[in-house]
Amino acid sequence: MNRRKFLAAGTTLGLAATAALPALAAEGDGTPMQFMPKKAKDPTPLVDELTKYPKCPYCGMDRKEYHFSRHLVHYSDDLVDGTCSLHCAAISLSVNLDRVPKAIYAPDNGSGDAIKPMTSAEGATYVIGGDHKGVMTKKPKTSFASKLAAEAAKGDGELADFNKALTATYLGMAEDTMMIRMKRDEKRRHMMGDMHKG
Repeated sequence: MNRRKFLAAGTTLGLAATAALPALAAEGDGTPMQFMPKKAKDPTPLVDELTKYPKCPYCGMDRKEYHFSRHLVHYSDDLVDGTCSLHCAAISLSVNLDRVPKAIYAPDNGSGDAIKPMTSAEGATYVIGGDHKGVMTKKPKTSFASKLAAEAAKGDGELADFNKALTATYLGMAEDTMMIRMKRDEKRRHMMGDMHKG
């Protein structure tokens, strides 16, 4: 797949998820102000990446803790969204429809490093499903720089490129969002119960 089609895909696939967005937008950009990446422009986002982008802007999760699922979207205007997962990267691509991705990065789960290094999502092979830990999803989408490593780790999952993994993310978003809401509600109730005991 050519690079232009690949980078446009993240924007195109998110159209359905943004039908009801509010009309507030920055001048010349259809992204509602509250969803625009908040950090300063960054031409080298992978340098000290986890220091600069420690928390996911969409769910607040720690990206170092979820280094094996984190993604990073580098837009053509040098604004950056460092997310905890493909799920939250899909949200970024959905709400930044007028911002073109320059590059999208995913972790290389074939690496033996304690913190998985980033690789281009364009060249990555994903395992959808299989015996991997899902982050923000019931059905994990695990990225590998090497197709051979992905095949070795596939188990009963299926191999996919980025576009297929992103499509699967959007298709599962309703169910995944309900799961996340239930887990967060359960956590809040548990915390309230602990406060009442104290």
